[in-house]
Amino acid sequence: MPTLDNIIGDRQKKLEILKKEGIDSYPEKCQRTDSIENILNRFKELSENQTEIHLVGRIISQRQHGALIFIDLKDQTAKIQLLFKKDILAAKDFKIASDLLDLGDFIEATGVLFLTQAGEKTLQVNSFKILTKSLRPIPPRWYGLEDEEERYRRRYLDLLANEAVKNRFILRSKVIWTLRQFLEKENYLEVETPILQILYGGAKAKPFKTHLNALDLDLYLRIAPELYLKRLIIGGFEKIYEYAKNFRNEGMDREHNPEFSMIELYAAYQDRDYLFQFIENLMIYLLEQLKEVLPLKDGYLTTQGKKIKIQKPFKRLTFKDFFKKTAFIDIDHDDLNVLRKAAKKLEVECLSTDDRIKIIDNIFTKIRNQLIEPTFIIDHPLETSPLAKKNNFDPSKTLRLQFYLAGWELMNGFAELNDPLDQRQRFEEQQKRKKLGDEESHPLDEDFIEALEYGMPPTAGLGIGIDRLVAILTDAPNIKEVIFFPLMRPKNQ
Repeated sequence: MPTLDNIIGDRQKKLEILKKEGIDSYPEKCQRTDSIENILNRFKELSENQTEIHLVGRIISQRQHGALIFIDLKDQTAKIQLLFKKDILAAKDFKIASDLLDLGDFIEATGVLFLTQAGEKTLQVNSFKILTKSLRPIPPRWYGLEDEEERYRRRYLDLLANEAVKNRFILRSKVIWTLRQFLEKENYLEVETPILQILYGGAKAKPFKTHLNALDLDLYLRIAPELYLKRLIIGGFEKIYEYAKNFRNEGMDREHNPEFSMIELYAAYQDRDYLFQFIENLMIYLLEQLKEVLPLKDGYLTTQGKKIKIQKPFKRLTFKDFFKKTAFIDIDHDDLNVLRKAAKKLEVECLSTDDRIKIIDNIFTKIRNQLIEPTFIIDHPLETSPLAKKNNFDPSKTLRLQFYLAGWELMNGFAELNDPLDQRQRFEEQQKRKKLGDEESHPLDEDFIEALEYGMPPTAGLGIGIDRLVAILTDAPNIKEVIFFPLMRPKNQ
């Protein structure tokens, strides 16, 4: 069996032969009548009229039977069989087709359509042109790509070898388009805010740091667009959203990648109750619009072996009640020792320097995977939500919500804090936590507080995790399956 080096060497020799024949194996231009799918849809008309057509694509199979060569040609839309006949093609062209074409090569084929005796729609080739000579063999389905990490590193081969992978990414695009469609129906304006920021903010997370040489200035990659979007609300916009790439220098697992996609939106003159309805309507709209392509059956969404009914109203649980029900902890009254014992029992790692709130947060990260049905977790502790309004009935809690489905946090929103004095106090509390070693504490942003002092109307804000949402809707086991090129450790490290 030839080695990879043998195969590459053989293909390079073929390339040299083509060059000596004066054939450019990487030309600039090509002719294309239409996509293969559209040509097949018009097969009856085009074959009856013997219309000459030009098809382009990649060779995915070859079979030679003496004076006949059969090739399957594939573009993004479909595949079609090509027939090369020795008595129709020029002798030089037939020899090239016989000896110098390989699986993976891109070609342009010109000819007329006909139906074989076996009933297969086929293009009889009158002439052809090499568009790209492939120097490496494409592995058969999964061969050479059985290692999961290798699939992510060489996603282009994963897409070629597995139609389901490509279809998942096509569906990702449809999900994002449908989200935008819903937001447009709700009169939201799409905006853009900076990715490079002098001061990061909008979430509790550890940032990536970089340096701008032109100004000799340290900068951060944004962890969230929140504070800039709120500045736009202050500036007079009432309904805005951003499709944002965010960057957080924290752990990597099935739900986390250092670079991830979100839609973040803000609606002036709205409250948390608005967000409950918005999320329910959004989820129902997504499932209805995409029902033909999602893993749905009898109104149930199937994801990782779970059948989940998506119907309004979604369940609501307070943060406190969820802890009582799941971890048997009273977050309002149990002391640090009780929390540490509970964390140990749940196999949650805690540092000796972690305080009550940090331990509660760590435990929540562990137990939230039990939230399978569509569920809102509400009324989070004040210390965990420095940008949310206080709950008037219990000032130790906030008017925040998290939306969970199949154990994944998909959305996070709250009635936005618009009191600049309260906001300053919250930021200062976060600074105290930072000094005690909490690297994810929110920094104090004086410029944002100044903006708030000009006045921001009552506002509801929501972040939607695109990668997680797509993973659930496409029945993917982790977000790496729905990110074209997830970050991977280099193979030599």
